[in-house]
Amino acid sequence: MNEEIFNFYLKTSMYTNYEPYKIYYQSLPDDIKELTDLILSQTIHRVTLRQSRKEQLTKGLSHDKISEGYPWWKYISHDDILLTAPAITAELFRQDERGFIKNREIRHKVVITCRYVAVLLASILKAKNIPCRVRSGFAYYFTNDDSYVDHWIIEYYNTLENRWVICDPYPESGPSHTDMSHDNFSWIAEVWLNVRRGKEDINKYIHGTSFKGLNMLAYTLFFDFHALMNDEISYLFMPSYIDNEDEFFSLSADDLKDLDDLATLMLDPNKNFDSLRYLFYNDKKFRILNTPLLSDKEHYEFALKN
Repeated sequence: MNEEIFNFYLKTSMYTNYEPYKIYYQSLPDDIKELTDLILSQTIHRVTLRQSRKEQLTKGLSHDKISEGYPWWKYISHDDILLTAPAITAELFRQDERGFIKNREIRHKVVITCRYVAVLLASILKAKNIPCRVRSGFAYYFTNDDSYVDHWIIEYYNTLENRWVICDPYPESGPSHTDMSHDNFSWIAEVWLNVRRGKEDINKYIHGTSFKGLNMLAYTLFFDFHALMNDEISYLFMPSYIDNEDEFFSLSADDLKDLDDLATLMLDPNKNFDSLRYLFYNDKKFRILNTPLLSDKEHYEFALKN
């Protein structure tokens, strides 16, 4: 692999920064299956907790005992709070000073979704001097119908085999989830282009629990683009220029073509690495984000002052 790309994905972002826990991360298992199992043992997915609580309400007892073991007064989602790998790790140590343990009590786990698990895994692998990147797209293996739900995974570079390995920490994709086939994941660049060309049904792609539409695919495209640039933004962050439906569905044909061109580059991020990085550092509409505390107003005021 190109040395520049190799070194780029060894670097960390503010989200994957391993420095506070570098030595500890290096002490964790090197075997990827053992490592992903260990990470998942520290977490509860927010959807799993929601389903467990629903089962407890309807049947009196949940089959997984998660609802009974997780106190009602604790946060039912840490996604708003634990945006970074060090933050997730610090909270795990706060809950249990032993750190990453296989038999962590339910009440001492963190409730996070797949983006956060992927960020944590990427940080640990980078600490072990393994190039890694987080990816955002869609997975079919979490549902029993033909729908695809938004999902985050990682790719890491295997130097012995000279290839990128696709790894989903969650085992639902099958026994080879730590070394997945490219066809076992729906890459957002391919999805976007296929939907735009009328080759895919947009309604089978779901963001969150129920959100659908081309604007949701555009947001996922940006999540993946930023992740490819070592900027693993939260799904709570949106491109400022299409932060709402009215803005998105007012885009011109040229604006949509810009997204098509971005997706085309992302089909082969290694081959098009330089072009993607140029866009990341030079195209403001692809870079400026709104967050829960940062709106168009702040960006507009900054532009006026500068």
